[in-house]
Amino acid sequence: MDIFVKKPVIAIVISLIIIIAGLMASQRLSISQFPQIESSSLIITTEYVGVSADVVKGFVTEPIERVAMSVPGVDYVDSSTTAGLSKVTVWLKLNENSTNALAELNSRLSQISYELPDGVQDPSVSVTRVDRPGATFYLNVSSTTMDRSELTDFLERDVTPWFASVPGVQSADVLGGRKPAMRVWLDPLKMASLNIGADQVHQALIDNNVIASLGHVESASQNISIMSNALYQSADDFRQMIVKKSGDTFIYLSDFARIELGEDRGTDSARLNLSESVFIGIVTSPGSNEISIGDALYEQLVVTNSRLPEGTSITIGYDGTQYMRDALKEIFTTLVETVLLVGVVILLLMGSFRTALVPLVTIPISILGSIAAMLLAGFSLNLLTILAIVLSVGLVVDDAIVVVENVARHMRNGKGRIEAALISSRELLRPIFSMTITLALVFVPIGFVGGLSGALFKEFAFTLAIAVLVSGIVAITLSPIMSAYVSQEKGKESRLTHKVNLIFDRLSARYESGLYRVFSHDRALLTGAFVLSLLIVPFYLFSQQELAPVEDQSSLFVISEAPSGGSLDYSNQFMQKAVSSIEKMEGIDMVWQTLTESGGFSGINFVPYDQRSYSTSDVVQNIYFALKEITGLRVYPTSPMPLPTAGQFDVEMVIQSQDSHSDMLRYSYALLEAAQKSGKFMFVDTDLKLDMPHARLEFDSTKMMDLGLTTKAVTDQISLMVSEQDVTRFDSDGRAYRVIPMIEEQQLDSSETLLTLQIKTPNGDFVPLSSIANLEQTASVRSANRFNQLNSFRVLGGLVPGTTPDQALSILEQKAEEILPPGYQVNYAGSSRQLRQEGNSLFSVLAISLFMVYMVLAIQFNSFRSPLVVLLGSVPLALASGMSFSFLGMTTMNIYAQIGFITLVGLVAKNGILITEFANELQQKGYRKLDAVVYSAKLRLRPILMTTAATVLGHFPLVLVTGPGAEARNSIGIILVAGMFIGTIFTLFVLPAVYLALAENLNKSTDASFDERQAVLTK
Repeated sequence: MDIFVKKPVIAIVISLIIIIAGLMASQRLSISQFPQIESSSLIITTEYVGVSADVVKGFVTEPIERVAMSVPGVDYVDSSTTAGLSKVTVWLKLNENSTNALAELNSRLSQISYELPDGVQDPSVSVTRVDRPGATFYLNVSSTTMDRSELTDFLERDVTPWFASVPGVQSADVLGGRKPAMRVWLDPLKMASLNIGADQVHQALIDNNVIASLGHVESASQNISIMSNALYQSADDFRQMIVKKSGDTFIYLSDFARIELGEDRGTDSARLNLSESVFIGIVTSPGSNEISIGDALYEQLVVTNSRLPEGTSITIGYDGTQYMRDALKEIFTTLVETVLLVGVVILLLMGSFRTALVPLVTIPISILGSIAAMLLAGFSLNLLTILAIVLSVGLVVDDAIVVVENVARHMRNGKGRIEAALISSRELLRPIFSMTITLALVFVPIGFVGGLSGALFKEFAFTLAIAVLVSGIVAITLSPIMSAYVSQEKGKESRLTHKVNLIFDRLSARYESGLYRVFSHDRALLTGAFVLSLLIVPFYLFSQQELAPVEDQSSLFVISEAPSGGSLDYSNQFMQKAVSSIEKMEGIDMVWQTLTESGGFSGINFVPYDQRSYSTSDVVQNIYFALKEITGLRVYPTSPMPLPTAGQFDVEMVIQSQDSHSDMLRYSYALLEAAQKSGKFMFVDTDLKLDMPHARLEFDSTKMMDLGLTTKAVTDQISLMVSEQDVTRFDSDGRAYRVIPMIEEQQLDSSETLLTLQIKTPNGDFVPLSSIANLEQTASVRSANRFNQLNSFRVLGGLVPGTTPDQALSILEQKAEEILPPGYQVNYAGSSRQLRQEGNSLFSVLAISLFMVYMVLAIQFNSFRSPLVVLLGSVPLALASGMSFSFLGMTTMNIYAQIGFITLVGLVAKNGILITEFANELQQKGYRKLDAVVYSAKLRLRPILMTTAATVLGHFPLVLVTGPGAEARNSIGIILVAGMFIGTIFTLFVLPAVYLALAENLNKSTDASFDERQAVLTK
């Protein structure tokens, strides 16, 4: 590479091109929390009103499950069936195209439409994100001038379309609202007195409120469309509807019904703190850039608020991107701190500001080069790519440090500037090439990892590898000639430079003598190194394991469960008590809630991290025990998932069997009891509960036949009066709303009142329902759940502080093996599924990385033994050093720690390459193996210590960082800092010993003395 020394303009131009490309790319890169991934599910909802759960499961759920399982790209299928409703969820594999899967599913559903019974509504399919249990944004809407139905109607007409049009928004739905509806409150006694049956009311509503398509009248000069008043538009229109003519008297709907423009039936309610509210839930599309969506949403919110009527306003209730923004801000701060710290370390160790410029210049060039490559590859600036840039700061200076130290050494020995640069570029070409390729290749296997780990860390690995490659290019092209012009010639060093050089000279001398002393006990040294390396196994086995550390995202989710048969008012009443308890705690900003009859999904927003003295994980248990006092609801606080994965609980185990749900019940309770006794669970629950009350009508077919009644005629009349089904629609300002006839709610205050309903017989008489049916009170499962077409139940748990999901899951697995009979099998959902599928996938990558590094080094050294010296002399002890800290509980064995170990392999191998490469060259020049390795280690001591110091201190901010996203950075920082610091100390003494034991004897002549050979090398 003499050309870059002799023609330095070429090196400068190459660096300028990289800088300009990086600066241009930095303006175009999008910003997000994680790399763009698509994690989707398809939810198939099918209504079969008035039918029991068992019938819905057999006739609707099971056929749909069968075709859903056959769709390409499906991970698993689960379902829940309740009375009148089937819900089948198709969970797609990561990065499966949801649009293609949706088209394929719809096609296959149409093929089984003939299998579904009459009366079943067509299956409705929606695409949802599985990595977010709720919406990404909740907008709080308040109004002093509109009631709830008016506000809902206004929002759906004039507001949500604007938010839904923001690019990347999948839907903008009104939560807790009530659409307008025409309520027809029937009086069964008046109906009986007027001889009006429910079937007549039903038919009158259908026949008299119609959309009339009357066509048009056309003449030679004009075309006139024909309109009519056939479609009702107001409550007065329905009051004047004629239901029947009795003699000369017309019977109007208002004669036996109270008609009002009211609210549609509600399935949910929204609350902010202690007040009832209406939310707009903004759901983002799978794989979308949420931060960009958030920016556009805030802009749209300003515009929308300016258009709202007086007394109405929209504010942000929950922003799912706030943590992302805070975490990105924190990691940018860490990047600045790292650059400054590395700069100070280099300055102190080089002893000269001018000399320190060489490695410092490498940092921005390498970072900008990786940014340009990121844009070409379609990546984004996210937590992982920025983390890669932070890590690269401590890595990219290594090669430049080696170059500038080597040039400065030659100049101290009397060489001229150009001569020193030429000699260094020749000496270091192979070592720098080997070190750069080795470190870059360590990350290549990550690109072939599937699942969540691969999807997340491909961009991380690519970014870090490119930064390292660019630093190698800079070290080969720009660093030699730049070093020649910034390093002081012999005798012209500054006082600081001279002092630093003197310190390193003394340290090198002591190190050399120490090596000779150590070699006299080489067997003991190698035995000790071997024993320490073996500690990797117990260190790993006894380390706490989890998918990713839990982060403080300044929010907690709250999952509530109401007793079976509870009403929406009941959930609201007891959730208000829960919120009152939560608001008493310090540091709470707001509590938002979305509630249903069965429970709800809510969130606690905390004040920012720097405004409170605790982390959210510290108070989860306190909140749980405080909410446990609320006896009317089961309330479970959970932390948001640290990775974009499905699930709401720390542990989600699925038990499958062909047994009925009632037979499975005792095993679910046995597992819950065993889990609770383990002491690892803060709470544990199951989704299998046999406590749903039902009122079962037993018809007397003989009596019905005597009265001329059929089962369908009776059930149709009952359904109209009590089921709150819509019969027809009315028009209001160009929109269709439901018309809902039913008897007054206060007349249905218990199931026994059903028997008082009057049923009209074919001959016009009315008989009470009690005369043809009996009422039987029964209980059944709340939801008949299935997993991959087998009956199933789930064990869901939250963990006590200090317990990892792996520990808790292992306990459940052990208890399941003891409790469950043959024919039962264990499966997983949510984050537990990811943990079991990918928990250690990156350690297999580590093995592949080591193999690839070995192969490359074998080619480089033209030997199969020299790579073993490099790897065995550095890697095992560094891994053991880093793993000891996870064993001691300072971090867990998680996905970030595993990335730290992979990075550590490349870093410590670089030190081994420096020593081994030069030792081989010395042997070829006539040195004995012992002298060669000692002199090589002594000569490379300074660059090794300098690169290690830059790496360790450069990554030290990752260890100390707090705030959003800190746990992941702490984990990778601890592994790198500890492994590199301790591993380098071991490498400096163990690797030379391994070299003596394993390296080939390349010395062709042993006549020259050590002093003579040393004199040759300094010429």
